[in-house]
Amino acid sequence: MLFAVNLQVLYAGVKKDSTSKTEAKKMRVVTSIVPLSFFVKQIGGEHVDVTVMVPPGANPHTYDPTPGQMTALGDAGMFVKAGSGIEFELDWMKKFTALNPHMVVCDASRDYRSRTMQGHGGDHVHEKIDPHFWLSPQNGILIANNIERCLATLDPQHKIEYAENRRMLEVKLGELSVEITQKLEGMKNRAFMVFHPAWGYFADEFNLKQIAAEKEGKELTPKTMQQVIGQAKKYDIKVVFVSPTFSSLQAETIAREIGGVIQPVDPLSGDYIDNLRQAAEAFVASMQ
Repeated sequence: MLFAVNLQVLYAGVKKDSTSKTEAKKMRVVTSIVPLSFFVKQIGGEHVDVTVMVPPGANPHTYDPTPGQMTALGDAGMFVKAGSGIEFELDWMKKFTALNPHMVVCDASRDYRSRTMQGHGGDHVHEKIDPHFWLSPQNGILIANNIERCLATLDPQHKIEYAENRRMLEVKLGELSVEITQKLEGMKNRAFMVFHPAWGYFADEFNLKQIAAEKEGKELTPKTMQQVIGQAKKYDIKVVFVSPTFSSLQAETIAREIGGVIQPVDPLSGDYIDNLRQAAEAFVASMQ
């Protein structure tokens, strides 16, 4: 009975006057961040209509949804969350599910292996879970499996198609992992510096060392700034990678002090595979 209710809700937001039969049956899916929309579109294909809560260029650590987004959420059949502790979800998921209690929530990080990162709290250092799990091809395969399972459960009529789409995506992600591994073969210097610590899962998968300047989005103190500059010099780092959604002022200061440059890498791109490929190329170039 619950399954039947979910299916009714799933298609509750369909436009009745649509001239396209295919469009009329599309599943309305909302994702919290842009990268997750890539997976839904790849696996759901023509059967899904996907929107994103945190739009391109916005910061999921600080973003608040618009009234229009909240209204549209009431018609969604499924919400795909990262589930790894990003601030946007911690702040808003209870409100989303209260607004649309029949909406199915799909956890993209189900069964993932979390990593910790250091954060500063006053005069002491503590550890917190790193939420950026999607920035790893192997975790991308896990995301694909989780989303396929959710789509197939809600729309069993197309489960064979979802499974095939997931298999094709898994092959591409596996090939990407091999490609990046080959790019890194023989590299002795395997350390790169980022201002915001988003690339830890990527570094773990490919046996790299991510050196992060800031912790938890907070400005660096003069003391911390000197420590970061010292680390950069220790590892002969000349590039400080920055996220487009964060201020680059302090990163520019670090770059000047080490005689280097800043370079953007986007942890929230919707062009998932090409973005990881380009990031890998940028990291490789910086470590040579």
